[in-house]
Amino acid sequence: MRSEPRVLHLHLRLHLHLHLGAPTTYGRHCPSLLPPLLLPNAARSRNFTMSARGLKKKQCATHPYLAGNFAPVTTTSGPRPVEYSGAVPDELQGGMYVRNGGNPISNSQLGRDAHWFDGDGMLTGVWFDRAAAGANKLTPRFVNQFILTDLCLSTFENDTLRTPVMPSITTLVNPVARLVVIVWSIFRSAILVFLSHLPGSAQAIKRISVANTSILYHDGRALATCESGPPIRVQLPGLETVGWYDGNRTEGEPIEEQRHAGPSFGGTGINSWMREWTTGHPKVDPASGEMMLFHCNFLPPFVHYSLLPQEQSQSHSQPLAHNKLLNAPVPGCSGGKMMHDFGVSKHHTVILDLPLTLSPFNMMKNKPVVAYEPEKLARFGVFPRQDPSAVRWFETTGCCIFHTANTWDELDSMGHTIAVNMLACRLTSASLVFSAGNLTPPPHPNRKGPQDSKRMSFFARYDDDDEVKDLEKVPSNEHTALLSEDHVAIYGPPTPPILEDDEEQCRLYYYRFDVSNTASNKITAQYALSSIPFEFPTVAPHVEMSFARYIYGCSTYNASFGAALGKATKIDVIVKIDAKALLARAKANPPDSVSGCLDNRSVQEVIVANKPQDPIRIFKLPPHHFGQEARFVSRQSATSEDDGFLLFYVFDESQLDESGECKPSATSDLWVLDARDMQTVICKIHLPTRVPYGLHGNWFSEEKIQKQRTVESLRDMPVEGKRTTWRRLKGRLIDALR
Repeated sequence: MRSEPRVLHLHLRLHLHLHLGAPTTYGRHCPSLLPPLLLPNAARSRNFTMSARGLKKKQCATHPYLAGNFAPVTTTSGPRPVEYSGAVPDELQGGMYVRNGGNPISNSQLGRDAHWFDGDGMLTGVWFDRAAAGANKLTPRFVNQFILTDLCLSTFENDTLRTPVMPSITTLVNPVARLVVIVWSIFRSAILVFLSHLPGSAQAIKRISVANTSILYHDGRALATCESGPPIRVQLPGLETVGWYDGNRTEGEPIEEQRHAGPSFGGTGINSWMREWTTGHPKVDPASGEMMLFHCNFLPPFVHYSLLPQEQSQSHSQPLAHNKLLNAPVPGCSGGKMMHDFGVSKHHTVILDLPLTLSPFNMMKNKPVVAYEPEKLARFGVFPRQDPSAVRWFETTGCCIFHTANTWDELDSMGHTIAVNMLACRLTSASLVFSAGNLTPPPHPNRKGPQDSKRMSFFARYDDDDEVKDLEKVPSNEHTALLSEDHVAIYGPPTPPILEDDEEQCRLYYYRFDVSNTASNKITAQYALSSIPFEFPTVAPHVEMSFARYIYGCSTYNASFGAALGKATKIDVIVKIDAKALLARAKANPPDSVSGCLDNRSVQEVIVANKPQDPIRIFKLPPHHFGQEARFVSRQSATSEDDGFLLFYVFDESQLDESGECKPSATSDLWVLDARDMQTVICKIHLPTRVPYGLHGNWFSEEKIQKQRTVESLRDMPVEGKRTTWRRLKGRLIDALR
């Protein structure tokens, strides 16, 4: 429960937001997020400035997800050469690593709601260009660009906006947010969208996605994704934005005869714009090239499903391997859910219907728009890849799953599927959603002992070891000394809260769905492979949708609590789990259903053991260094599944100043780790700027870059037009909605 002073703080915030405007100052503790920006695809620069309003003399609170290396970067750059140390593997030559993540353009008023999952999409990549240096040499080139979505372009056009067009996820999940705040936030968004469609707007907001989640490659297109819209195409290696992909073609591509023209994502109808909301994690079959997606909203039937074959390599005379499937309903879903990922095997698809709801109708039940209901069941819908109408629902104890690691079919001697298996990162709470919004997570229903609430940054260490002390973490008394008493009363301490609760877990789980028994739907196995925290999973791409022996993921060294990555610990450990070896243990000693675990060692115990044949291998980053999601790239002459490399960005937090802010000179590296021994850093690419802690990335081979579809036009920044009377009036309206 929140205290009365905290509720008072919220009321004061609302009053200030609606009546005083945005308190914005410039300086170390509250930098503007809109300094001069080096624009993509143009030789010009453009200034975006904001005036300080309201509490000018108050020091601006540093929101933890707009501070340190969570803070957005403020410049973009086309491909430019960078230095590296070590030896770049031949397999990387000509290819490109790209990572997506939120980088807010607006929301410089740091006292307002903000969430780690908010923010305009920004792609950050390293292209291993060998064309400029000759066939036997390469030049790594760094590039980062905003994804020019409708929202992004509208924000640049209207530089008086202080907060994003769309409400923050924090506003939607806050259990004590007043109904008027939520309704006003949604109403404000609707007004801004409406204004963008009136004459005089450079960019109409047709889709509300920020495309800040992931990036993948399908059928000659690199596609950036997010749950609130369809994929949007970008061009490699410059990362320019092409346009929205509707399931048939992309804006900006040449208009040509479509062999399979038909309905697009969402279909037709008054709510078609909701039905085109697409998962952040589409799946692409490495063998057939098919892409599977689902579309989730809060109106029945709640989930639709699409399957898109690879058409680029097919001749007009050859039939496609499978027919295109768009917007097919998945019957039986229990309601509007916050679905982020799903599982796909060679022959089956698994939809995750979990007790994390996302629906405006929750407000009618006196619940936030996003609510976790752990007392309800977790449901898994399993169906043949091309037939969602044949879905079978399997039920078990409530949980949260944001990412699946691997899904595969189990066949009998006749080649018939008898079970669908899945490995997924299973959380026992939804702490991640709350902590990443600077909100105290609700206590787990099974927590033991009194609630102990701590305030700290989402990925911040909370050990007492001064040698490896997290520089973003400042004791609460030091924060109080830096901030005025009035400011603390209004905004609260500038670090996010977190619960100490050993009942919370974030583990790699195994599920076996028995599809051979047509009389009943049973999950015949469900348990954890390891007790260590495990998230952001990846496997070797060539074994996706079949059984992958090795699962790679992220963890934390200081894991005295269960759900490290669902709470507040930055990534300083990269993990490799031998799923084959651990699942073999289960045959000899089956663990308890749901609560069982095959390996109960901690991260520290695995590191101390340091056995080459250990089914769990761990790479620990040096002190002060923190990483991001890793992606696997195979060697050309690979002799085993793990014969390859892991690529991930690394930031040294020794570059933070005494207040936990990044110094202007702060930079990041791209590390290449040997995936076999999980010890050898083969090379480091030294970047000219830092890469904020973000979400998901991918590897694009030289062949994929060369085989991209033709582009006719690219999106570009809005150009300042004549200041007509209407444009001035519209600007004042937008300024009032800041």
